Amino acid sequence: MKIEIDLAKAKNLKKESLRQARKPLLEEQDVLYMRKMESGEDTTEVVAEKQRLRDITMLVDTAESVSDLKAINIESD
Repeated sequence: MKIEIDLAKAKNLKKESLRQARKPLLEEQDVLYMRKMESGEDTTEVVAEKQRLRDITMLVDTAESVSDLKAINIESD
């Protein structure tokens, strides 16, 4: 008997996993952003990283296999 994986369910699980992993990272970026704002420093990099973290779950929607899902991780390249 072959085991079949429900890709839709796997995508939902992956999204939830990514959301949990990114929560503390977004919180760190929020603090860094505020510090840079208060000191008048450039916040471009922080804003870009926050957007990357927010967009990470959209990569799951384009996955066509479990292998694709496994390849998606929260670390930046």
